Amino acid sequence: MLRELVLDTETTGLDPKRGDRLIEIGCIELHDRIPTGREFHRFINPERVVPPEAQAVHGISTEFLRDKPLFAAVAKDFLDFIGGDILVIHNASFDVGFLNAELERLSLGQIAMNRVVDTLQLARRKHPAGPNTLDALCKRYGIDNTKRVKHGALVDSELLAIVYIELLGERQTKLSLVKDGSAGRAARVQGLGAGGSAAERLKPLPPRLTADDEAAHAGYVETLGPKALWLRRPEPGAKN
Repeated sequence: MLRELVLDTETTGLDPKRGDRLIEIGCIELHDRIPTGREFHRFINPERVVPPEAQAVHGISTEFLRDKPLFAAVAKDFLDFIGGDILVIHNASFDVGFLNAELERLSLGQIAMNRVVDTLQLARRKHPAGPNTLDALCKRYGIDNTKRVKHGALVDSELLAIVYIELLGERQTKLSLVKDGSAGRAARVQGLGAGGSAAERLKPLPPRLTADDEAAHAGYVETLGPKALWLRRPEPGAKN
C-alpha cells in the first residue's frame, strides 16, 4: 500500500533563518491516493510575536497562540505520524525549510527532499503558463474552495490532496475527507473536477489487461529492485 502525507504549514513570516517560526502544521494521510480520515493538526506557540502582515494572511494572532504547545512538545507526535513515507507539499522548499529549522533546534534530524513531492513543480510542468497557486489550481479543476477565506494548514492540505490527484490525472469519482466525529469537523468533496458528481456504474467495465500483460508487468517490476515504491502497492485483487 502506498502511503503519502499531504502537508501544509503556517508561519510567522517567510524566512526561518531570520527567526520566523512555525505556528501551524496540517497533514492528512492518503493510502493509494485515497484519504483515510487520519490527520495531524497542531497550532504551535512560536515564542515570538506574529507580525500583522503574517496575521493578515492566515488570521492567526499572537494572543491565540499564547497557550499553545511549543514545537518541542509536538515534534515526536509529528514525526511518528509522518514516519518515513512520502510528503506531498505545495512549494515544498518553504514548508520543509521551516520544519527542518524547528527539527534542527531539537537535534532531531532533517526531512530529506528526496522523500517530498512538490505539487508546485508538478503544476508548472503540467500548466507552464500558470498561474499555479493553490487557489488558481482549485479554480482550474473546479474544486470548491469557498471555505478557504484565509490560509489554514489543514484546510489547505485537504484542498491540496484533491489538486494532487487532478495533477496526476487520477481523479476519483468520490473523495471523502473525513475527520473523526468527536472533533466535530468534516469535509466531503464529491464528483471532483468540473464534471460534478459521477454516476455509479451498474456493471463494471471488462478488464483491459490480458494475462500476458500482467505477466510482462510482473517481470518488469522484479527488475526494479527490493526498494522500489511500486512494491508498496497492493497486487490486483489483494486485500489491504
